[in-house]
Amino acid sequence: MWFRREGDAVTLTLHVQPGAKKTEIAGLHGDALKIRLAAPPVEGKANAALLAFLAGKFGVPMRNVALKRGESSRIKVVSISGPQISPDSLLP
Repeated sequence: MWFRREGDAVTLTLHVQPGAKKTEIAGLHGDALKIRLAAPPVEGKANAALLAFLAGKFGVPMRNVALKRGESSRIKVVSISGPQISPDSLLP
């Protein structure tokens, strides 16, 4: 499962592809949600773009989105506090 609920927070396991043509959710990739990012993997730009994208998708401020693991990896674990939507609704 690519997400789990922990109280009022959701933890996501993501497979991130930086440097894509546009930022979008690409569906499932094994046990992770695949996200394509338009931002390049340079100086934390992709991570910042990922967190901003997720904040917008879940309807929360940026301060509610935290990168827990995978700062320099394609596999990332992100925590979102007080999400306004269910992670299931992100899948096409």
